[in-house]
Amino acid sequence: QVQLVESGGGSVQAGESLRLSCRTSGINFKIHRMGWYRQAPGKQRDFVAAISSDGSTNYTDSVKARFTISRNNAWNTVYLQMNSLSVEDTAVYYCQTTYKSRNYWGRGTQVTVSS
Repeated sequence: QVQLVESGGGSVQAGESLRLSCRTSGINFKIHRMGWYRQAPGKQRDFVAAISSDGSTNYTDSVKARFTISRNNAWNTVYLQMNSLSVEDTAVYYCQTTYKSRNYWGRGTQVTVSS
């Protein structure tokens, strides 16, 4: 059974930082591409960042130079370090992976940034 469990969200002031974690089980984590997505109230779920099995990364333009995705294969965990947070980053953040052609999602963790 594939499970993804996010943690690390919270309420912060603009300019502060948060680090999200997503612990996985049920997959051979080290071979899987892992992604972070976010969904703001009333909006669609959007791509934020991804990291491949070889460690290569990509980001949506709005978070480049502020967010860093990383992984620890020994702990089956992917991280999202978020710096210089702004009100526009307020959303529920979801961890995602694909296994046997099916997308799996965590339940999400809320990030709220106030000015």
